[in-house]
Amino acid sequence: MKNRGTARPPFNPALALVSGVLAVSAGAIFARLADAHPFVIAAYRVGIASLVLAPLAWWRAREELLCLTGRDYRMAALAGFFLALHFGTWISSLQYTSVANSVVLVNTNPLWVGLLTPFITKDRLSRLTKVGIVLSVMGGVILGAGDFAAGAGPLFGDLLALTGSLCAACYLLLGRTLRRKVSLLAYVMICYGSAAVILWAAVLVLRLPVIGFSGRTYAAFAGLALISQLIGHSSYNWALRWFSTGLIAVSLLGEPIGATILAYLLFDEGLTWPKIVGGLLILSAIYLAGCGEERKGGDQPCGESTPTV
Repeated sequence: MKNRGTARPPFNPALALVSGVLAVSAGAIFARLADAHPFVIAAYRVGIASLVLAPLAWWRAREELLCLTGRDYRMAALAGFFLALHFGTWISSLQYTSVANSVVLVNTNPLWVGLLTPFITKDRLSRLTKVGIVLSVMGGVILGAGDFAAGAGPLFGDLLALTGSLCAACYLLLGRTLRRKVSLLAYVMICYGSAAVILWAAVLVLRLPVIGFSGRTYAAFAGLALISQLIGHSSYNWALRWFSTGLIAVSLLGEPIGATILAYLLFDEGLTWPKIVGGLLILSAIYLAGCGEERKGGDQPCGESTPTV
């Protein structure tokens, strides 16, 4: 454990970290349980989260929000646009492929960040990141080969999950500059809020049903927003004060594992050898890419290690 200050934590940081892993792991399960269009599910997720955050952000970060420039808001809105795409494509993937494949592939955003960073910041890829990219390609081929026999549906779901991961990487890269200027609360309020506006606009344009769902679906909406989005992500960010980003990055790998176990228990989704081998290769790749980024840049600001699913 890495001490981030002399103050004692109000409660056990390890317990907060484990709670965060469990909360985020449940995200795919809540999304699968919701009987609604993926865009509607995503809109409710960030919409409810934004409504809960708004009073707190206005109370604690009002001056920051009022002092931001127009360019800052445009950058945050663009980040929110990619966050909306991330949730829309990833939740859509759960209708076609398994929870195991979806959550493993959507969590490859550290690899996409590593690939895109040289084009944006001109930084060179670290050796660990290069190894991680090679392993991820091997793992993706194995996962794809396993799904190829099942037909075009699972492969399309895998592609949607990868697209969601790429969008998450764009969201993180766009937010880095603004994140250095404002607090986490102000940043996520703008990004979640803009993502909510974009998703609800898409829902209205497509004339998708937004009411009349079952109690289970409404409960899943609330679980996604309050448990996976707010409690899960907040636990990770709070734990960053007491643990290194390296340990947080490793703990994030617990999300695909936890989601896979929950999917097996609730939906009877079995594991095949291609899923196991391909998934382990990709998880190893994510870990190596995260270690490469930490060695290159040191500890990152709060929020950059935060998962988006």
